Amino acid sequence: MWIIFAFASAFFAGITSVLAKCGIKNTDSNTATAIRTIIVLVFSIIMTAATGSRLSLSSIGLKTWIFLAASGISTGASWLCYFRALQTGDINKVVPIDKSSTILTIVLAAIFLGERLSLFKVLCTVLMAAGTFLMIRRKSSADSAATQENKSWAVFAFLSALFAALTSILGKIGVTGIDSNLGTTIRTSVVLVMAWLMVFIERKYSSRHNPNETGLSVTASKREFFFICVSGIATGASWLCYFRALQTGPASAVVPIDKLSILVTIAFSRIVFKESLSKAALTGLVLLTAGTLAMLLPL
Repeated sequence: MWIIFAFASAFFAGITSVLAKCGIKNTDSNTATAIRTIIVLVFSIIMTAATGSRLSLSSIGLKTWIFLAASGISTGASWLCYFRALQTGDINKVVPIDKSSTILTIVLAAIFLGERLSLFKVLCTVLMAAGTFLMIRRKSSADSAATQENKSWAVFAFLSALFAALTSILGKIGVTGIDSNLGTTIRTSVVLVMAWLMVFIERKYSSRHNPNETGLSVTASKREFFFICVSGIATGASWLCYFRALQTGPASAVVPIDKLSILVTIAFSRIVFKESLSKAALTGLVLLTAGTLAMLLPL
């Protein structure tokens, strides 16, 4: 059953990136993250209440609280970095870097969770790494010149991958012995506090350097606000499916399936943003997908 939830998580995660990209063209990425987190939290609270998980809140141990909070902090950091990268970089380059967190997750799962890392899995990981490298290579065409001038997106994308890997490991430990919906709600609450804190700090900094801008101003057009909210709903659905799968399935298998969301993202980015893949990037996508699927073989 966990494999169904894992693939559902991949689909919703895939459309999240495209929806979010539509919502942060002119809206500050931190503000968009904070708004999306509210939607995810409401979504997860509804699911938690529906399953009656709220009744078991007092029975959660200190260790679980610590790991869920740490996972939430890692998630918040990953989100903030990811959507900052997505705001200035091409989806077809940002997403592959973010999905490279799979490689680090596999290694960390072997170290901290004791999951077996066979020679075959090592080869699959190398295949995925090669695919990621091909996908993020620079284009030689002139249409990517503007994106290449601003390389900060790459730094944020790599940081997003690092924190995402930590999220998976901490989340796996945190949801052990408790309902996954309840765990998602607790983690999202931490992300919400962190996201709005970043918005407040950013606005405070801006007001000091720009006297005309004072206080906390959260602005977004109706169109962008709609896409931000819908992306939040998609994220909530992805999270609920992801942590339900992670609760009963091995992290070294659940995480690679979830990262197949890149196929959904690239397909929709082609339709919505007309972003195309070079031959090298297409080859990289094939290698990345092949390595991910091979991880699921019982070898």
